[in-house]
Amino acid sequence: MRPITALAACAAVALLPTSAALAQRQPPPSPEQRLDRLERQVQQVQRQVFPRGRPADTAGVSDEPAATQSSVVTLDQRLDALERQVADMLRQSEENGHRLQGLESDLGKLRADQEQRLSTLEQRMNAAVAAVPAATAEPVTMVPVPNGRPSQPVVAVTGPPIGGPTAVPAGDPGEDAYTEGFRLWEAGKYDDAITSLRAFTSAYPKHRRASYANNLIGRALLDKGDARAAAQALLANYRNNPKGERAPDSLYYLGQALMKLGQPGQACKAYGELEAVYGSGIRADLKKQVADAKTQAQCS
Repeated sequence: MRPITALAACAAVALLPTSAALAQRQPPPSPEQRLDRLERQVQQVQRQVFPRGRPADTAGVSDEPAATQSSVVTLDQRLDALERQVADMLRQSEENGHRLQGLESDLGKLRADQEQRLSTLEQRMNAAVAAVPAATAEPVTMVPVPNGRPSQPVVAVTGPPIGGPTAVPAGDPGEDAYTEGFRLWEAGKYDDAITSLRAFTSAYPKHRRASYANNLIGRALLDKGDARAAAQALLANYRNNPKGERAPDSLYYLGQALMKLGQPGQACKAYGELEAVYGSGIRADLKKQVADAKTQAQCS
């Protein structure tokens, strides 16, 4: 036995290098090969455990019923319902996000609009306040009037009545001062008229002719070609004394100044405010002029 055992050992030793060389030359199995090998092993085990056939639908329990088509359909329906619910939740979340963005955008626009309107009102108020010291700083030019006042009312040749001087009791210096400015305007001396009328409004701010004088200042500026300054003066007369006798006229001539500035849309707003504020109280001649002006501006 020893010679045979030694011979076998020698043969095994002689074969070792050859087997090692073969192992080095043979590549490792791929994943597909390993998967095939595992499947064959599982099938072999199943044939041994289930000699009558492999119960693929029972998952190894022979007395358990196989999965039916209805159960699969039910499971699919439940999965579909869950997917729809998740999709609805996502959609609602996106819609809520869009609504929130819209609300934030609208709120931002509202704030910007309010700030712009407040800024515009502040600018108008500042312009109106600045006009008062400017009036007092103007030099006053006094022109003598025969007999202290005109013998009869003076009426403009064109345009609506603007409140020319009328017979008043003697001893009213305010009326005389306004008459002076009116006569200068009628003579076409617009700068002198503006200076005289501003001196009058500074000296007699509560006089009933103050509304007339401020309106006439705007008209004089418009007549001399300074439409922007005229618009500011006329707007200030309307806003500072809306119950004045010539406040409606100031709105009308404000529209005329805006037309000179190439802003018919703003002129229509001035005419519309005139009709909305004073309505049936507008004089007949002024009402006709407003209607013609609206036609010229193509107001809707």
